[in-house]
Amino acid sequence: MQGGSTGVGYGLKYQARCISDVKADTDHTSFLTGTLSLKEENEVHLIRLSSGGTELICEGLFSHPNEIWDLASCPFDQRIFSTVFSSGETYGAAVWQIPELYGQLSSPQLETVASLDGHTCKIKCVLWWPTGRHDKLVSIDEQNLFLWSLDTSKKTAQVQSQESAGMRHTLTGGAWDPHDFNTISLTCDSSVQLWDLRTMKKTGSIERAHVRNVDYNMKTR
Repeated sequence: MQGGSTGVGYGLKYQARCISDVKADTDHTSFLTGTLSLKEENEVHLIRLSSGGTELICEGLFSHPNEIWDLASCPFDQRIFSTVFSSGETYGAAVWQIPELYGQLSSPQLETVASLDGHTCKIKCVLWWPTGRHDKLVSIDEQNLFLWSLDTSKKTAQVQSQESAGMRHTLTGGAWDPHDFNTISLTCDSSVQLWDLRTMKKTGSIERAHVRNVDYNMKTR
């Protein structure tokens, strides 16, 4: 991950394909990024922009057992985040907690908060409730949408509901509407689908959009 000639750069030991801003860290500009190495143990880096804005500093380096394909930070706790990972042909998703560092830069293991088990297809991403403290999570695989209830104190995650997009459709990503918390958008084949989480049903679509992922503007509807 390198900046341009006038930007700020940060080097990783292995390749990476995902980075997430740490939303709950309101005092700093912080990021989490996860590596994607097939042969080596992978890493999660906690990176923080210096107060002068001139360099990116590693605030923590943590081992992760598998290739990381998606990473998203928790909106209410800066030490909690989710990953989608693979080992060979097997995909999984989990919620993790960064351990207390006590002045050290690295720790051998992240703490597992909960595993998001139940997927039988390739998992694409995990979505957090857009803002504030809430117990809801969404995970998306190629054919299914799961709504979870997460208890970080008890370190459990329960499936609240699930729905299939249909055998003839392939989901590639999604985003939670920050203006209507009951709605998420899913990218499906060449369309963008709108789903109501209360009924777990599709409520609308934008056809021939030809996109692989989608996001919302936080400031405008």
